[in-house]
Amino acid sequence: MSPTSPSRPRSPVPEVRLADLTTLRLGGPAADYVEATTEAELIEAVVDADERGVPVLLVAGGSNLVVSDAGFSGRVVRIATRGLSADVEPHDATCGGAVLTAAAGEVWDDVVAHAVTSGWSGVEALSGIPGSVGATPVQNVGAYGQEVAQTIAQVRTFDRVERRQRTFSVAECGFSYRHSRFKAEPDRYLILEVTFQLPAASLSAPIAYGELARTLGVEVGQRAPAADVRSAVLGLRAAKGMVLDAADHDTWSAGSFFTNPMLSADQARTLPENAPRFPQPDGSVKSSAAWLIEHAGFAKGFSPAQVEGRVSLSTKHTLALTNRGGASADDLMVLARTVRDGVEQAFGVRLVNEPVLVGLSL
Repeated sequence: MSPTSPSRPRSPVPEVRLADLTTLRLGGPAADYVEATTEAELIEAVVDADERGVPVLLVAGGSNLVVSDAGFSGRVVRIATRGLSADVEPHDATCGGAVLTAAAGEVWDDVVAHAVTSGWSGVEALSGIPGSVGATPVQNVGAYGQEVAQTIAQVRTFDRVERRQRTFSVAECGFSYRHSRFKAEPDRYLILEVTFQLPAASLSAPIAYGELARTLGVEVGQRAPAADVRSAVLGLRAAKGMVLDAADHDTWSAGSFFTNPMLSADQARTLPENAPRFPQPDGSVKSSAAWLIEHAGFAKGFSPAQVEGRVSLSTKHTLALTNRGGASADDLMVLARTVRDGVEQAFGVRLVNEPVLVGLSL
């Protein structure tokens, strides 16, 4: 069936709650739910809704969503596509490596593990990040000194405005810190697959993050075995509650809730002398959201009195806002506003949420 053909009648499905599809375990019911296991099903489900003027919420790993307790009144499309292929160049070639293409619904950490065990470097520091491949270009996912923009070759999409497939080279993706053209136009591009260019190397890309370098016993800028980097990153993330574990409420989160603020040079000068400052090529200065939160008086495990411990900052990492069980999305927003407003009052810096808010405002 072509994307613009009339859709087939769908069998009724039991009520699906967004709480069961998100790592925060929050969110009410989906008015209409479709699970797409093929690219054709995915395009059909979205186009059918678009043609009828029905709002669409795309969900894959659900690790970057905060959904209201009222749920979603449109169509929820679960991206469950699979497919992983590699065009491998000989390891002894000058530019040996792999062009690795993954379907949007592939589990991101599975792809990282495959790359490392295959002897391809460039994504090892992105180990343990929950979610799907298709979500990684949207946020320009990054951690421990790596970003997917460093290895993405192209992103193939379905343009919901022009009703056709479009492929964007890395230069056309508009990548910047936690941003892309796909995030700038969230209702336009349906990501179908992502292609990565990964060099063949038993050693990692140069280590760019101090904490990871110290853990590995190397200097920043040096390399280490990629498998060791993956293991170290998984250990660091687990210690911060950033590796999913159903038994650990510190992992019932959307990861880092606030992005590190990008400040003007004048704004950065108003921060305390010991505040982290990372000058950027464009003249701006990146600071640390975690440092600002902690120094504004919000310790690990902080929970406002009005939510009675139903939500709190992680006991392991102040950037994660967590569901302690029995929480509502409104409870989480109380915590988020308390932290955001406290940081702004203390330092004049207004933190911005990283997860997508559905039916909620901060």
